[in-house]
Amino acid sequence: MSIKRSKRYKENKENISKIKTASINDAIKAFKGNKTVKFDETLDISVMLNKEKNKGEGLSRGFAQLPNGTGKKIKVAVFAIGEKAKEAKEAGADIVGNEDLIKEIKDGKINFDVAVSTPEMMKNIAVIGEKLGPLGIMPNPKTGTVTDNITKTIKNIKGGQIQFRSEKNAIVQAGIGKISFTEENLISNFKEFIVAVNKSKPDTIKGKFINKVYLSTSMGPSIKIENIK
Repeated sequence: MSIKRSKRYKENKENISKIKTASINDAIKAFKGNKTVKFDETLDISVMLNKEKNKGEGLSRGFAQLPNGTGKKIKVAVFAIGEKAKEAKEAGADIVGNEDLIKEIKDGKINFDVAVSTPEMMKNIAVIGEKLGPLGIMPNPKTGTVTDNITKTIKNIKGGQIQFRSEKNAIVQAGIGKISFTEENLISNFKEFIVAVNKSKPDTIKGKFINKVYLSTSMGPSIKIENIK
């Protein structure tokens, strides 16, 4: 059964489709002025990297601290014991555990968005790498999720820190806010994400790291962003 779309939906989607390239400011204006659905869509970013002779897998990995958050409530799990486990609970972690949490994950129960671990717990959680790795949520020093600074890390994640890693085709994708955000907030989130991706550039890559950047909403077409450095 096909879904009937309103005339306004079709017009707004067509308006976006006509814009092939635009500055970040004009692209944000276009998305906000041509909403295609009633719910608050996420603004998605796709960054195409310069992979040169690399295969692309594992090419880029890091985190971005979006100054205005993502608009989503993030559920954080922390692997810790003793005082660090207590600290995690007091800092607002949604789930705190060690061997019990590891067993749950082995059994396929994964009900969190981000995982954090103290360094001492890393040897224990290695056995669940095959579960968390493919989801992109295995604690990793490069994404700031292996740390003894539990309180600060949880605060950062809850406040808008997002992890990213490139896919095999050397593309980094993430949600950087909601369409309901102000233009200024979306633009500053966009700029911070681009800075973070550039910082993740491996030494093996020479010259420009980012080739192309596209923005899109959850249900709509994309716009290529001009003048990305």
